[in-house]
Amino acid sequence: MKTFPLRIGTPDGLLFEGEAGRIVCRTITGDLAILAGHSNFCTALGMGHAHVALPDGTVREAACIGGMLSMMNGTCRVMATTWEWKEDIDEERAAKAKARAEKLLEDKNMDERDYRMAEARLKRALLRLDVKG
Repeated sequence: MKTFPLRIGTPDGLLFEGEAGRIVCRTITGDLAILAGHSNFCTALGMGHAHVALPDGTVREAACIGGMLSMMNGTCRVMATTWEWKEDIDEERAAKAKARAEKLLEDKNMDERDYRMAEARLKRALLRLDVKG
């Protein structure tokens, strides 16, 4: 398997630096797979399941929420708003966040902005539970 240098970071710091055979992320226009030799490319990330295939054949899964991905001159860089490796997701915390968001969405008197925020919270919680599941 051909590999390429990959760096994954968030505003909190560097989460991964090393060689990868593939990274798959959800962009704002759909899922994207980056392999060694990919052309130079830059895109905004959406919210979705991500995974990184390592040279030894293992695959690390993550929940990715927003950010940017660039592939420039053979090096891929991901600067995510939120990136949580599967093993770091607290399933109990995500389930509680889901329940809180669902309860908020039951309020028929909330304004549109608050409703959209509650929807976003529910989507984030569901993503984390899906990746963890």
